[in-house]
Amino acid sequence: MRQRLAQFPGKLKGAPPPRRGQASRRFALWGLLSGTLAILAIQAVAGWWGQPLLIGSFGASAVMLFGAPDSPLAQPRNLIGGHLLSALVAIGLVATLGSHPWTAAIGVGLAIGLMHLTHTTHPPGGATALIGVQGHATWGFLLVPVLAGVAILLIMALITNNIVYHRRYPRHWT
Repeated sequence: MRQRLAQFPGKLKGAPPPRRGQASRRFALWGLLSGTLAILAIQAVAGWWGQPLLIGSFGASAVMLFGAPDSPLAQPRNLIGGHLLSALVAIGLVATLGSHPWTAAIGVGLAIGLMHLTHTTHPPGGATALIGVQGHATWGFLLVPVLAGVAILLIMALITNNIVYHRRYPRHWT
Protein backbone atom coordinates (compact mmCIF):
# COMPACT_ATOMS: atom_id res chain seq x y z
CA MET A 1 0.00 0.00 0.00
CA ARG A 2 2.85 2.35 0.89
CA GLN A 3 4.50 1.70 -2.47
CA ARG A 4 1.25 2.43 -4.33
CA LEU A 5 0.87 5.73 -2.51
CA ALA A 6 4.48 6.62 -3.30
CA GLN A 7 3.90 5.92 -7.03
CA PHE A 8 0.64 7.88 -7.16
CA PRO A 9 2.09 11.38 -7.86
CA GLY A 10 4.18 10.01 -10.74
CA LYS A 11 1.09 8.50 -12.37
CA LEU A 12 -0.57 11.91 -12.42
CA LYS A 13 2.12 13.26 -14.78
CA GLY A 14 0.88 11.11 -17.65
CA ALA A 15 2.84 10.25 -20.76
CA PRO A 16 4.10 12.75 -23.31
CA PRO A 17 1.34 13.74 -25.73
CA PRO A 18 1.23 11.87 -29.04
CA ARG A 19 2.39 13.64 -32.15
CA ARG A 20 -0.69 14.94 -33.93
CA GLY A 21 -0.86 15.24 -37.67
CA GLN A 22 -2.55 17.98 -39.62
CA ALA A 23 -6.28 18.20 -38.83
CA SER A 24 -8.43 17.35 -41.84
CA ARG A 25 -10.76 20.18 -42.74
CA ARG A 26 -12.77 17.86 -44.98
CA PHE A 27 -13.26 15.40 -42.10
CA ALA A 28 -14.22 18.24 -39.74
CA LEU A 29 -16.68 19.76 -42.21
CA TRP A 30 -18.30 16.40 -42.93
CA GLY A 31 -18.56 15.73 -39.19
CA LEU A 32 -20.24 19.11 -38.72
CA LEU A 33 -22.73 18.47 -41.53
CA SER A 34 -23.52 14.85 -40.72
CA GLY A 35 -23.84 15.48 -36.97
CA THR A 36 -26.19 18.38 -37.65
CA LEU A 37 -28.27 16.27 -40.04
CA ALA A 38 -28.50 13.40 -37.55
CA ILE A 39 -29.84 15.59 -34.74
CA LEU A 40 -32.23 17.30 -37.17
CA ALA A 41 -33.44 13.86 -38.29
CA ILE A 42 -34.21 12.89 -34.69
CA GLN A 43 -36.09 16.17 -34.21
CA ALA A 44 -38.01 15.67 -37.48
CA VAL A 45 -39.11 12.16 -36.52
CA ALA A 46 -40.04 13.41 -33.06
CA GLY A 47 -42.26 16.07 -34.61
CA TRP A 48 -43.81 13.56 -36.98
CA TRP A 49 -44.52 11.06 -34.17
CA GLY A 50 -45.46 13.70 -31.65
CA GLN A 51 -43.03 12.07 -29.18
CA PRO A 52 -39.90 13.58 -27.60
CA LEU A 53 -36.92 11.60 -28.92
CA LEU A 54 -33.95 13.81 -28.20
CA ILE A 55 -31.99 13.28 -25.00
CA GLY A 56 -28.65 14.85 -24.13
CA SER A 57 -26.65 11.67 -24.45
CA PHE A 58 -27.46 11.56 -28.17
CA GLY A 59 -25.39 14.70 -28.66
CA ALA A 60 -22.41 12.88 -27.21
CA SER A 61 -23.14 9.85 -29.40
CA ALA A 62 -23.21 12.13 -32.43
CA VAL A 63 -19.73 13.41 -31.54
CA MET A 64 -18.48 9.83 -31.53
CA LEU A 65 -20.33 8.66 -34.66
CA PHE A 66 -19.51 11.67 -36.80
CA GLY A 67 -16.33 12.98 -35.18
CA ALA A 68 -14.59 9.69 -34.35
CA PRO A 69 -16.35 6.98 -36.39
CA ASP A 70 -13.30 4.69 -36.28
CA SER A 71 -13.33 4.53 -32.49
CA PRO A 72 -14.16 1.09 -31.10
CA LEU A 73 -16.57 2.84 -28.72
CA ALA A 74 -18.53 4.28 -31.67
CA GLN A 75 -19.26 0.97 -33.40
CA PRO A 76 -22.88 -0.24 -33.70
CA ARG A 77 -22.62 -2.90 -30.96
CA ASN A 78 -21.40 -0.24 -28.54
CA LEU A 79 -23.86 2.43 -29.66
CA ILE A 80 -26.91 0.20 -29.39
CA GLY A 81 -25.81 -2.00 -26.51
CA GLY A 82 -24.44 0.86 -24.43
CA HIS A 83 -27.59 2.95 -24.63
CA LEU A 84 -30.04 0.06 -24.20
CA LEU A 85 -28.16 -1.50 -21.29
CA SER A 86 -27.90 1.89 -19.57
CA ALA A 87 -31.61 2.55 -20.10
CA LEU A 88 -32.41 -0.85 -18.56
CA VAL A 89 -30.23 0.00 -15.57
CA ALA A 90 -32.13 3.27 -15.11
CA ILE A 91 -35.52 1.58 -15.41
CA GLY A 92 -34.57 -1.13 -12.93
CA LEU A 93 -33.19 1.32 -10.38
CA VAL A 94 -36.18 3.64 -10.59
CA ALA A 95 -38.55 0.67 -10.20
CA THR A 96 -36.73 -0.75 -7.20
CA LEU A 97 -35.08 2.18 -5.42
CA GLY A 98 -36.75 5.28 -6.84
CA SER A 99 -35.24 8.40 -8.31
CA HIS A 100 -32.72 9.94 -5.91
CA PRO A 101 -29.28 11.52 -6.30
CA TRP A 102 -27.68 8.36 -4.93
CA THR A 103 -29.60 6.10 -7.35
CA ALA A 104 -28.45 8.33 -10.21
CA ALA A 105 -24.85 7.83 -9.07
CA ILE A 106 -25.36 4.07 -8.71
CA GLY A 107 -26.97 4.02 -12.17
CA VAL A 108 -23.95 5.57 -13.85
CA GLY A 109 -21.56 3.25 -12.02
CA LEU A 110 -23.66 0.18 -12.73
CA ALA A 111 -23.97 1.13 -16.40
CA ILE A 112 -20.19 1.50 -16.66
CA GLY A 113 -19.60 -1.88 -15.07
CA LEU A 114 -22.20 -3.70 -17.17
CA MET A 115 -21.09 -2.07 -20.42
CA HIS A 116 -17.54 -3.17 -19.67
CA LEU A 117 -18.57 -6.75 -18.89
CA THR A 118 -20.69 -7.00 -22.06
CA HIS A 119 -18.15 -5.29 -24.35
CA THR A 120 -20.65 -2.54 -25.17
CA THR A 121 -18.90 0.46 -23.65
CA HIS A 122 -20.28 3.66 -25.18
CA PRO A 123 -19.52 6.67 -22.95
CA PRO A 124 -22.82 8.46 -23.71
CA GLY A 125 -24.55 5.42 -22.20
CA GLY A 126 -23.58 6.70 -18.77
CA ALA A 127 -25.53 9.85 -19.51
CA THR A 128 -28.50 7.76 -20.65
CA ALA A 129 -28.54 6.01 -17.26
CA LEU A 130 -28.31 9.36 -15.47
CA ILE A 131 -31.06 10.91 -17.59
CA GLY A 132 -33.27 7.86 -17.06
CA VAL A 133 -32.96 7.90 -13.28
CA GLN A 134 -33.45 11.66 -13.06
CA GLY A 135 -36.47 11.42 -15.36
CA HIS A 136 -38.14 8.60 -13.40
CA ALA A 137 -37.79 6.21 -16.38
CA THR A 138 -40.37 3.54 -17.05
CA TRP A 139 -40.37 0.82 -19.73
CA GLY A 140 -41.45 3.37 -22.31
CA PHE A 141 -38.06 5.11 -21.94
CA LEU A 142 -36.38 2.06 -23.46
CA LEU A 143 -38.36 2.36 -26.71
CA VAL A 144 -38.94 6.12 -26.86
CA PRO A 145 -36.59 7.95 -26.81
CA VAL A 146 -33.69 5.49 -26.43
CA LEU A 147 -34.22 2.77 -29.07
CA ALA A 148 -35.87 5.12 -31.56
CA GLY A 149 -33.16 7.77 -31.20
CA VAL A 150 -30.32 5.25 -31.39
CA ALA A 151 -31.84 3.71 -34.53
CA ILE A 152 -32.01 7.13 -36.21
CA LEU A 153 -28.41 7.91 -35.21
CA LEU A 154 -27.22 4.56 -36.55
CA ILE A 155 -29.05 4.96 -39.86
CA MET A 156 -27.64 8.47 -40.28
CA ALA A 157 -24.12 7.24 -39.43
CA LEU A 158 -24.42 4.43 -41.98
CA ILE A 159 -25.53 6.86 -44.68
CA THR A 160 -23.35 9.89 -44.04
CA ASN A 161 -20.16 8.02 -43.16
CA ASN A 162 -20.33 5.85 -46.28
CA ILE A 163 -21.63 8.27 -48.89
CA VAL A 164 -18.24 10.01 -49.10
CA TYR A 165 -14.99 8.36 -50.10
CA HIS A 166 -12.94 9.52 -47.12
CA ARG A 167 -15.01 7.68 -44.48
CA ARG A 168 -16.16 4.16 -43.74
CA TYR A 169 -18.56 3.03 -41.01
CA PRO A 170 -18.81 0.66 -39.29
CA ARG A 171 -15.41 -0.91 -38.85
CA HIS A 172 -17.21 -3.95 -37.41
CA TRP A 173 -20.73 -4.85 -36.25
CA THR A 174 -20.00 -7.15 -33.30
